[in-house]
Amino acid sequence: MTQITDEFMQSMLPKARVYAAVLLKAGPNYATPQARPIVWEHARRNFALRAEGSLVLVGPVSDGSELCGIGIFETGLDEARVLMEEDPGVKAGVFAFEVHPWTSFPGDGLPQHE
Repeated sequence: MTQITDEFMQSMLPKARVYAAVLLKAGPNYATPQARPIVWEHARRNFALRAEGSLVLVGPVSDGSELCGIGIFETGLDEARVLMEEDPGVKAGVFAFEVHPWTSFPGDGLPQHE
């Protein structure tokens, strides 16, 4: 394992940045037959938000828990809440959400796969 020095850690701490982490949960209409096309439009909107740069990481959670997805927004907490309130899945009661501050460091990200 790579050794990380105290000096390196001290140099990184000031570079930390707060993002808005969204936890998407099953709403009251999640398991209804009408949910499928709404989830499709929810995903389309996620692609648009990602293309605009507001949503930097997003994906479903598929472990059978009430947690349906996780998103990291490049916005403040209030703006992330507003964006989520306009989500078609949230508006239809398919999803509910929580917004939390989440701190990350320069260079964090997912590896590129194609």
